[in-house]
Amino acid sequence: MTLTLLLDLDDTLLNTNMDSFIPAYFQALARELTPQIAPEKMFHALISGTGLMNESDDFSRTLEGVFNADFYPQINVPREEMESAIENFYDNVFPTLAGLTSKKADAKPFVDWALAQGIRIAIATDPLLPRKATHHRLRWAGFEPEQFELVSTFDHFHFSKTHPAYYAEVLGRMGWPEGPVLMVGNDMERDILPAQKLGLATYHIDDEPASRSGPEAGGRGNLQDLRLWLESTDLASLTPSFKSIDSLLGILSATPAVLNGLSYDLAPLAWTHEPTPDDWSFAELICHMRDTEREIHQMQIKLFMEQDEPFIPRPDTSIWASQRDYLHEDGMTALREFNDARRGTLALLKNIEKSEWTRKARHAIFGPTNFLEVISFIADHDRMHIQQAWSTLKKM
Repeated sequence: MTLTLLLDLDDTLLNTNMDSFIPAYFQALARELTPQIAPEKMFHALISGTGLMNESDDFSRTLEGVFNADFYPQINVPREEMESAIENFYDNVFPTLAGLTSKKADAKPFVDWALAQGIRIAIATDPLLPRKATHHRLRWAGFEPEQFELVSTFDHFHFSKTHPAYYAEVLGRMGWPEGPVLMVGNDMERDILPAQKLGLATYHIDDEPASRSGPEAGGRGNLQDLRLWLESTDLASLTPSFKSIDSLLGILSATPAVLNGLSYDLAPLAWTHEPTPDDWSFAELICHMRDTEREIHQMQIKLFMEQDEPFIPRPDTSIWASQRDYLHEDGMTALREFNDARRGTLALLKNIEKSEWTRKARHAIFGPTNFLEVISFIADHDRMHIQQAWSTLKKM
């Protein structure tokens, strides 16, 4: 049974006093860009863009895209004119901020132990900074980015850690691993509570004794305590439960974000690559998800909206790939169409009162059911096909 660990970075693997670090970071960037931007204007634009990243729930735009769309118009300088100075800042100036952080003595021994156990690790740091900045901070902590299966940064992630969908996006980008998952972090509001809303087990890093109880459902202590806790815990108890409204909406929001991320810079031939004659290509999977969303998922939701105890049909979609010749469709167009269809599905769901999620129905395959369970079938369908898509791309 393989454990998947999602590890926060700041004050989990790296001592970072954010009250000192963020002002110093902003001031250093302002000094570097002063010839082109007045510091006051830059500070205002930075704060505004960061706030929009935190709020964004747009799965079709990366956080970098959200930030850039706000930042550059505010400073009234084209992005192209700033790129050289910004790249120089992250290459040569940002590293000088390392002295404002310090290594955690127990971080490297813990990570080395976890990797030796075959544990899958993602660095689940808030993706509000560019890749270069996050990679520098990982090196300050004593690691190389390549040690980890995934490191979240703003150029390829779509949600901040305030959203349960962020944690679903991390897991989706790892191929939705089966089995136990644990989120480890120090911040209740950004690490622990949103992860729990998705249905994940959590471990709260702090300096209190490991035995201290708290509001979180999980362990508590430092990284040394965490190792002992993992060695004595039945890992099966850390298997996620995706049965709440929050968790289902998080998964449904993250699915297009994951597919957008997986397809970023994908070569044309990769869209139509079939690992075996029995496997669907990435493009075929996208087409299948698009048509299922339009013709089945939205139909099922509307039946609940129109009838008291509806009968929920489930047509056979297995023949659609050959019948509709998915292999010769344009995958990127199909993905945009899936994004649009999922946006419509989420709009329908957001109009459903919480009390309505218990409404009964009869499913063509599963028999007696209710609205919550039908939506969970949609989330399971998402996860299954992301697993397929991830596996297909890995086999190239």
